[in-house]
Amino acid sequence: MRRLLAPITALALLATATACGGSSDEPAAETEGGLAQVTVGIIPIIDVAPIYLGQEQGFFEERGIELELVPGSGGAAAVPGVVAGDFDFAFGNVTSLLLAQTQGLPLKVVSNGTSSTGDPETDFSAVVVPADSPVQTAADLAGKTVAVNNFKNIGEVTIRKAVEDAGGDSSTVNFVELPFPDMPAAVANGNVDAAWVVEPFVSVATGQGARPVVRNFAEPVEDLTVATYFTTEQMLAENPELVDDFQAAMAESLAYAQENPEELRRIITTYTSISPEVAEQIALPSFPEEINVESMETVADLMAEYGITEQTAEVDALLATD
Repeated sequence: MRRLLAPITALALLATATACGGSSDEPAAETEGGLAQVTVGIIPIIDVAPIYLGQEQGFFEERGIELELVPGSGGAAAVPGVVAGDFDFAFGNVTSLLLAQTQGLPLKVVSNGTSSTGDPETDFSAVVVPADSPVQTAADLAGKTVAVNNFKNIGEVTIRKAVEDAGGDSSTVNFVELPFPDMPAAVANGNVDAAWVVEPFVSVATGQGARPVVRNFAEPVEDLTVATYFTTEQMLAENPELVDDFQAAMAESLAYAQENPEELRRIITTYTSISPEVAEQIALPSFPEEINVESMETVADLMAEYGITEQTAEVDALLATD
């Protein structure tokens, strides 16, 4: 694993960065109290619990940042939001960012977001099917309709790898888009053959009778970094102190989340409709400060193999690392 480069150092490397438009070329607006107003695109799932905890604990305010957390559907939607300047930062799965890198979008990862626990029995991501489904293994997903939140994202890539590892033909899986909150009902009503869900929707789906057939984050790729927080190269070059403060607050938030699982279970009930009873049962992700670059390189190779990207993404070009 490699550590992200401090943005104040990255400034020199990015002096010739391509302009991308949007609001990131302007100083962040300030509140009456002098705090920098920072907008972050997130998905209302367990993965973003650390930033909610960090906001509540004052880790961002201590560094002069007032956060506005804006819910969205996923990394594929967050990337254009950051490029267009709708968000200063966003949370997105690594495949959306790798795809953006191959398309020449000027993005930089500034913090880890969430990682797999690597435990195939209890990880926080799973492909679920109805209890009476004939699908018994990942190979049986070939030829079936599988819901994902966004096309060409971390769900699609890891599911295809799991299907192939089990001996199936992943090119025959029919992926369809659904928001995570709608997936448990879609499985229960038979609208799809299977759905890829993360917590808390794994617990919601299994609570309604669904059955996991593969833990697609824990099994196909070792120690998978699932998602990160990112911004534009322009923001990094022109507002290095703000990015530095955001990084530091995120690092403190991730550490606090990793050390306080009961706080994670409590905070998720404040920004989702999950009850405290369900929150007590959900499987938690891992929140290391560092990114597993090797796992991102494996995902980049798979994306090229599956035709999601025309060439293999350059992971080092996406990350500012020392």
